[in-house]
Amino acid sequence: MGVRTANVQDGNIGETLESLAATIHGRRESSPEESYTARLLTDVEDELLKKIAEEASEVIMACKDKDHDHIRYEAGDLVYHLLVTLERYGVTLDELAGELNARMK
Repeated sequence: MGVRTANVQDGNIGETLESLAATIHGRRESSPEESYTARLLTDVEDELLKKIAEEASEVIMACKDKDHDHIRYEAGDLVYHLLVTLERYGVTLDELAGELNARMK
């Protein structure tokens, strides 16, 4: 578990996800030696997939503890790693939105 983020303010989830996805996309051009995101995008596939499992487990444990701030923190880690996964496999946020919209009909 990492250090919890202090002074968190509510934000606009759509803008935040779009900005983070754009930042992750831009990291494709970065050196894997200098960028954790670039490393996740280009290194061994299993390293990224293990991170998804790890972060999902940490969300579960935070929920079991009923710790609001910890849930938020770990959910942030999971969403970041999920967005890296989508970028690695070429799934856009618009495609993801379409999938979710189709399920709500």
